[in-house]
Amino acid sequence: MAELLVIRHGQASFGQDNYDVLSELGHKQSAAVGALLRELGWAPDRLITGRLTRQKETLASMGFAQAPEEHAGFDEYDFGDLLNARYKGDVPDLVKGDRKTHFKALRETVFEWQDAAFDGASETYAEFAERVEAARKFATDTEAKRVLVVSSGGVIGQLASTALGANKRHMMELNLQIKNTSMTRFMFKGERCSLHEFNATPHFMTRSGTALLSYS
Repeated sequence: MAELLVIRHGQASFGQDNYDVLSELGHKQSAAVGALLRELGWAPDRLITGRLTRQKETLASMGFAQAPEEHAGFDEYDFGDLLNARYKGDVPDLVKGDRKTHFKALRETVFEWQDAAFDGASETYAEFAERVEAARKFATDTEAKRVLVVSSGGVIGQLASTALGANKRHMMELNLQIKNTSMTRFMFKGERCSLHEFNATPHFMTRSGTALLSYS
């Protein structure tokens, strides 16, 4: 069996003009998980990211030298676009700026998106699920034994819930648990792909490492 290790990007820039860049903490988290993998002797045979800057910056700060491949299926769903569609372009300020309200709205909006309860979004949930599955097949159609992917929480939640055969709601329940630079591991052979480890952060399990923990 081969391994597909999917790492969520480091902390991005919540509340800033451009969310899609790592914060200083995000770079530190990325360096920590890269250092741990090297300490464990886990060297990837293949590297893949989505197209997002925060994903690419995470991989760069992890410190692996080989050039990564790119697959758009590993991009996160566009939550800003979903909010605009749900609220018809009039998103409440509290949803934009208050962290607790933001994540409550995130959960509710994704559930409505899954149910096709509003229109106008650039991507349906069914299209999102299809492209994530296409990305998984791209990553596992390989002779490589260790595939490292840097992606995002929604994608990882979708991959994990699909592997478990769970219902669509489970994707979001998993999504909201996923820590920055956590590791979710799948074992694969041919068309078989099973979840082996979810949302692991051993690089934070020290007195100094606890200061690096974040969820957004």
